[in-house]
Amino acid sequence: MKGRAAGNAGARFRHLLVFIPAALLASLYVAWQVSAALNFFYPVWYRALDIDGHIAHFGPQNRYRDGFELTTDAERFRLFADIVDSVQGGGAGLETLEYHDASGRRLGGLFRPPEIVHLQDVANLVAALKPWGWAAVVWVILHGYLIRRRNWPMPGPARMFALTIAGFFAAVAVILLAGPRRIFYNLHELVFPEGHQWFFYYQDSLMSTMMKAPDLFGAIAGQLAVFTIAVFWCLAVIAYRLSPETAAAQPAAR
Repeated sequence: MKGRAAGNAGARFRHLLVFIPAALLASLYVAWQVSAALNFFYPVWYRALDIDGHIAHFGPQNRYRDGFELTTDAERFRLFADIVDSVQGGGAGLETLEYHDASGRRLGGLFRPPEIVHLQDVANLVAALKPWGWAAVVWVILHGYLIRRRNWPMPGPARMFALTIAGFFAAVAVILLAGPRRIFYNLHELVFPEGHQWFFYYQDSLMSTMMKAPDLFGAIAGQLAVFTIAVFWCLAVIAYRLSPETAAAQPAAR
């Protein structure tokens, strides 16, 4: 009897095999959209990673573009925001980005053709993933309805938070063991078209210089992870409160 009861309880929690991946994907999508709307906190990372000093060192060494070290912080923030808008918008406008000095004088076009091709590849990848993100959001909403309708149980918020944190640190451990740089390079080789350049030396690319690649990408990845965990836990709490079992466990109002 105990074995059957445990089996029935396990079967009632099987819906989590669908809910958790969908909620994680939806959370990542929301985290990406929020971060993109805030330009991935570039001004914050700009100062934390000393990107100003990085530009001052490598800007004069660029073999194809002159004078980027003469741009102001505000101009660099504007350029990064324009890049984010272009990537989010399917790549439109990448070839027309220009940089100016403090007086507003045009110094040159920001990107060379290989950089434009790479950022267009990034924009294409973002566009290809958007339907999956929306589908995950829609499914999570539908799953919440099913939790309510079919009386599916949900783990408590504390347990879900503990499992989420444990999963996060397990993923971090795997990344550290495999090597963050190696994973970064392997992912680029996997997702971008063969023959398209994605690695750029600082002396050849203002894109790499102003982003201090891959340092900025690591910071943004950590930021997205924190946002994703926060959104996922909020979704888990909402799903928990939707469960009729939760409502039944609450003390009756007097």
